[in-house]
Amino acid sequence: MINPFEALGLREELVRAVEELGFEQPTEIQRGAIPPLLDGRDVLGQAQTGTGKTAAFGLPVLQRLDLSGNGVRAIVLTPTRELALQLAEAVELYGKHRNARVAPIYGGSSYARQIKKLREGAQIVVGTPGRVLDLLNRGVLDLSHVEMVVLDEADRMLDLGFAEDVETIVNQTPAERQTALFSATFPTEVKRLARSFMHDPVTVRIEHKTLTVEQTEQRYYLVRQNDKESALMRLLEAEDVKSALIFTRTKLGAAELAERLIGRGYPVEAIHGDLAQDVRETIMRRFRQGWVTTLVATDVMARGLDIESVSHVFNYDIPFDPEDYVHRIGRTGRAGREGVAITLVTPREHRLLKTIERYTRQPIERGNMPTREDILAVRDTRFVDRLRTMMGSEDLTHERELIAQLADTGFEAAEVAAILMQMARSVEALRPLDDINEVVERPHDERRDRRERRGGGDRFERFDRYDDRPARRRTGREAGMVRMMVDAGRADGVQPGDIVGAVASEANIPGKSIGAIDLEARRSFFDVREEHADRVLHSASRITLRGVPARVRVADEDSRPPRRSHDHEERPRNGKFRERAR
Repeated sequence: MINPFEALGLREELVRAVEELGFEQPTEIQRGAIPPLLDGRDVLGQAQTGTGKTAAFGLPVLQRLDLSGNGVRAIVLTPTRELALQLAEAVELYGKHRNARVAPIYGGSSYARQIKKLREGAQIVVGTPGRVLDLLNRGVLDLSHVEMVVLDEADRMLDLGFAEDVETIVNQTPAERQTALFSATFPTEVKRLARSFMHDPVTVRIEHKTLTVEQTEQRYYLVRQNDKESALMRLLEAEDVKSALIFTRTKLGAAELAERLIGRGYPVEAIHGDLAQDVRETIMRRFRQGWVTTLVATDVMARGLDIESVSHVFNYDIPFDPEDYVHRIGRTGRAGREGVAITLVTPREHRLLKTIERYTRQPIERGNMPTREDILAVRDTRFVDRLRTMMGSEDLTHERELIAQLADTGFEAAEVAAILMQMARSVEALRPLDDINEVVERPHDERRDRRERRGGGDRFERFDRYDDRPARRRTGREAGMVRMMVDAGRADGVQPGDIVGAVASEANIPGKSIGAIDLEARRSFFDVREEHADRVLHSASRITLRGVPARVRVADEDSRPPRRSHDHEERPRNGKFRERAR
């Protein structure tokens, strides 16, 4: 019987890759888009997130390109760094039997690493417009041999203000290229973009279907980014976990989280696309046999996990794609069994949660984080329960004899029992109960709600009605932070991600060390942790924004002018942007 993916015209290496990932039937968007793309036609795809768009364009890209040489042959533009990482990982997995070299290019990460990938002969670039344009301006990215251009989530890219960047990038590719554009909606600006870049495109439209998730209790917990790991540890202890899947967005995140869980005494394995097929099969066998009770997996692996019984699914990273959420939590609550799906949500991700609720047409209840006292009580209860079980079923004759020997040498039985309890519970010492800061709900802002209903948005997700930042004066800085100023702003095309990427990479500091960012017309302000301030100032002469050197210095407390209602130049269209870096 012919494989349904092979029936679409895909070559054997690609069919084998999707089979190994557990894909059985192509989705609607894949059935509609893959054949015309394989024929060399431009494709205009309209579909909601979660319909399988990555494979719809990724598989034809991998088939049509000549991957025998070096040089960038295809570029995929996407609005955020997280999506760039996910798409790059997926394309790598689809093309593993073709030895495709994929380079994710995005802001907030090392220039050197990304430039090295390009110089090693990357054939497919998956990137965000800001960093791609930056590398083009630096002369390290050449698009003159590109055969295929893909614009993914085009409406979102334009909403985030990338229209000019996208046009500049696409105009540096050959005119005879093949183009695919995917978008959930088609506002006027997206239609104009399609007319500019595409030639007689085939239009593929997919209707959104209603999805329901049964047999699964769904909860979310609102936590700060820095508290996510501590929150996960508490929940793993508080819940009656028989077996669990923990999902992260990236394979690096999966590997690092698994390593930290192992360090806390949990029997955990990471499963992701970097592992060979035989290694993944061994891990899955160990999990099914109960030798490993918890797997940390990536979104790409979610569809390929064939597991009969999982008591809990933890979304350590909330997925950007609502259908990924459905696939993840579909691993639990199977065959009439009850399951629990828990999602950790940071304040900036609250809108993603609302998107998932609309997609599944189900509310997700907010849970209350277990307290330190709750966890200690759970530990005591479970230990006592284990003791009672063993007392009723184990032959303890030899152990009683040993206790009698100790009693003969002067030890009291109660003292021996207490020491043995400490020894039996020694793993708990590996699981300290770190403090978790409460996320405070901000006062409701009706004007912000009206802006969001009109579709106004900034570069990253808004904080919605929640805030996990320390309070500070509007013109001041956060506690423990130094306020910096740079001579470039919105009028120069600067976005918050440009500041995070440039400062973090040149000063060699973590992106999360950069705090609130305020953009004005010709200058910008950002907070950086005090311990990194000297390093930022030392590297100030090397920092460039959008390819132009930018002067960075400590901002005076009173350096910012007061806001004026008539000052149109300094107030951006969607209102002043205030954002904490990821």
